[in-house]
Amino acid sequence: MMKRIPFLALWVLLLLPALSWAQENRITGRVVDAKTKDPVPFASISLREEGTGALTNEYGYFQLAGLEKTSQDSLIVMTLGYDRSAIFIKRGSTEDLIVELNKRFIELGDVKVVSKDKIKALELGSDAKNPGEGMIQGLPGSQYAFFVKNEKQKKLGNVRTVSFYIGENGFPREPFRVRIYKADGNYNAPNTDLLTENVVVSASRGGEWYTIDLSTYNIKAPEEGFFVAMEWIVGGDKFYTTNFMDNYTPYGQIMRPTFEFKESRTWSYTIGKGWNLLTLANSAGRRYNAMIKAEVDMYK
Repeated sequence: MMKRIPFLALWVLLLLPALSWAQENRITGRVVDAKTKDPVPFASISLREEGTGALTNEYGYFQLAGLEKTSQDSLIVMTLGYDRSAIFIKRGSTEDLIVELNKRFIELGDVKVVSKDKIKALELGSDAKNPGEGMIQGLPGSQYAFFVKNEKQKKLGNVRTVSFYIGENGFPREPFRVRIYKADGNYNAPNTDLLTENVVVSASRGGEWYTIDLSTYNIKAPEEGFFVAMEWIVGGDKFYTTNFMDNYTPYGQIMRPTFEFKESRTWSYTIGKGWNLLTLANSAGRRYNAMIKAEVDMYK
């Protein structure tokens, strides 16, 4: 006599192959320095055709869902201080990849010695006393970059500090990475890194300015100005990918906006999609910008 399989058991049996495929069809690995084999944290991982991405955690590990739209794709790996890398992959289980990145050669400029009495501090960027209404929050791997413009065409030296107005909501103490860029991308978007080292910081509280001292990094400020960006990252051994949202729900620090300027000076970056200019404005026609400022050396 044929035994009948209970409906629930039958449903589980039918589901097992799909679960097995879901577990197998994924991409996991680690990004390391090609020379030292040390882990590379907070590297951006993206699949060109799939349009998905991930961020390596503090120990260089990453994971993201495998190919669904195509049978083959390019895994693009980019991060601060290293050359871009691309790996050809095929659909199916692609686990325990080791991606080795080569350090980018950085050409240092000439050191200029100037008497201290010929240098004074100059503040660029937001000058607002109070933040505007609204919030600016990003997912790990995303960035918001504000252009601190040298409006009076002063002769600039090195970057001293950068400051972010951290909102009182969210989790203000979560770590983030500071990025400094030249405005030499398409349509003057952020592009070339001026700060070529990892500067990961954490504010003690929200509802106020948080300032980071960059004077030891000898960053020469371009005469026209430069971008200061906050990059959201993932601390510890957590994972973040654009298609494993159930594993980690990011909700870190929140920046506040400013409506001081009539022009849009803020760009946003998303893994796999690149930079986009924010063009929001309030009823008075003032543009929505990230509340960020910098202090630089100015030659008298």
